[in-house]
Amino acid sequence: MDNARARIMARIKRSAPKGDEAVRIAAVEERLQHPQHNLVPERGQGDEAHRIAVFKRMLETVGGTVEVLDDVNDVPASVAAYLRNTNRPAEIRRGSDERLAILPWHRAQTLEVKEGRAEDADTTSLTHAFAGVAESGTIVQLSGPENPTTLNFLPEAHIVLLEAKDLHASYEEGWARLRAIYGPGQMPRTINMISGPSRTADIEQTIVRPAHGPKDMHVIIVRSQ
Repeated sequence: MDNARARIMARIKRSAPKGDEAVRIAAVEERLQHPQHNLVPERGQGDEAHRIAVFKRMLETVGGTVEVLDDVNDVPASVAAYLRNTNRPAEIRRGSDERLAILPWHRAQTLEVKEGRAEDADTTSLTHAFAGVAESGTIVQLSGPENPTTLNFLPEAHIVLLEAKDLHASYEEGWARLRAIYGPGQMPRTINMISGPSRTADIEQTIVRPAHGPKDMHVIIVRSQ
């Protein structure tokens, strides 16, 4: 393996432009320190109401569902109602995210709330999104015990709590916020960008759900106060 790697790296080095290596390294460092935005679509640009509307339209286009609330304390009742309406057991699995832990779950009455990584028997998960991207109806999830990655992919249904203040117009805005929070050269172990339920059209161009993840994705957006 080491010999193969050495051959590959040597081939890359031979193909690289000749010149002062220090200059090339400095140029790369400069680009990493000051990332330039590409062309940013105008679709998601606008106030909070506009971003929510665009996000909702884009996610529903690919089979997801969206509910918009004014009060975060209504989330437990909303989760319970979603489970009833989709004929699923009154139980969810969530991580240790404090913003989910402090919700008034007693308002959901018989709903059972479990904590930890997803298990095979779990039918529905609940996560708190780091961010949303209006232009494509995408959820940005960061790995960690607060919102384990398994919750994004293992259960049949994935419910996501997204605060409207974290709903950005474009990917670039989301990446800029992530860099500002984590600092230079630091990133979460895993960043997942999820745009709707799992699906595939590999066979005869026919959409099939699920493929490699949840069959259903439901996003609850809470407007800014």
